[in-house]
Amino acid sequence: MVKEGFNPFHMAQAQFDKVADLLELDEATRDFLRNPMREYTFTIPVRMDDGTMKVFRGFRVQHNDSRGPCKGGIRFHPQETIDTVRALSMWMTWKCAVVDIPLGGGKGGVICDPHNLSAHEQEQICRGWIRQLAKNIGPLSDVPAPDVMTNAQHMLWMLDEYEHIHGAKYPGFITGKPVGMGGSLGRTEATGYGVVYTLREALKQLNIKTADTVASVQGFGNVAQYAIRLYNQLGGKVICVACWDQSDQKSYSFRKLDGINVDSLLSITDRFGGIDKNKAREMGYEILDGGAWLEQDVDILIPAALEHQITEENVNKIGKRVKVIVEGANGPTTPEADKVIAARNIFVIPDFLANAGGVTCSYFEQVQCNMNYYWEKDEVLSKLDTKMTAAFLAVSELARKKKLYMRDAAYVISVGRVAQACKDRGWV
Repeated sequence: MVKEGFNPFHMAQAQFDKVADLLELDEATRDFLRNPMREYTFTIPVRMDDGTMKVFRGFRVQHNDSRGPCKGGIRFHPQETIDTVRALSMWMTWKCAVVDIPLGGGKGGVICDPHNLSAHEQEQICRGWIRQLAKNIGPLSDVPAPDVMTNAQHMLWMLDEYEHIHGAKYPGFITGKPVGMGGSLGRTEATGYGVVYTLREALKQLNIKTADTVASVQGFGNVAQYAIRLYNQLGGKVICVACWDQSDQKSYSFRKLDGINVDSLLSITDRFGGIDKNKAREMGYEILDGGAWLEQDVDILIPAALEHQITEENVNKIGKRVKVIVEGANGPTTPEADKVIAARNIFVIPDFLANAGGVTCSYFEQVQCNMNYYWEKDEVLSKLDTKMTAAFLAVSELARKKKLYMRDAAYVISVGRVAQACKDRGWV
């Protein structure tokens, strides 16, 4: 859970400010880039299945579109806030820039809990979200995608509503759609695979064989599941996963020292990534506190859940053996924790580089939709590997050359690209 009182947008701004100093950005560019260009907040009235009316609050933030249309997911979460969306939109700007795709940063959300909503109620929220924004988003201005607790079906409802309003077909308006309805093969795997593509390259640089490593993972949603699968294929072993339990409203860690089995765990996992504790225990898993994933005797930590998970309060609990942290989630590590991690010389692959596989494949989907020509899965994943590897190598090379922390090196590249685009356009 995110700590009460924590403001992710202030954290995103603090990260930016540090790099603005490194780049010696002028005051106007700093002011322009540390705040979103546009924000939309609105209400979505929905008639519930029992006949009552309920009003949900929705958001869309467009941080920067100097390098192309805004791009970013839509979250359904009961604790969604405008500041979370602001932070995520800013991180999306840097994410698109660091992998050098022609898109900017955006993010959206609705304060709701899909656990407690029927499919029909969720559909009404999706269509209502689009109705509020139909004039302000589109394939040439702002392209949404799935995020926490949203999926391909939600995207298809949104696409259908957008096309109904505008009276034409716009398959490139939204990504993460079902395959066969304009979605891209490989999109489901893309974020998790991208995490492991960058991890693979980091281990090569550290002269460590993947088969000799053990990992612990926070999260068991789409990103974590596919990251674990590919990491296993490369020879690595995951001994612990942590996830949120909706029934208890708390998180647990599931440990098996001879290695977890993704398929067996999936058989007892709900659609939101929550694992059945009793059935897991029957399968031989130890059930530990939710924070225990961080304390395991492993080489690699993969936070792949939510922001603000490795903090000043728990960073010193990281096991002595840990050599690499690869951030599958957005903003999982606070600046205060970063200082401790850097002092311990742990190799960090920062979030907006490590998890950029999702937006990269979303870009591929957009390209395929606009061409009305679709690639085979192997081609998609091959292009994704090439893009992620090139981005990682550029960041790690700069980090070595300038003796920078990996997060700072990634920011220098991405913020520099966006700042230059803004200057070239004459905006600052």
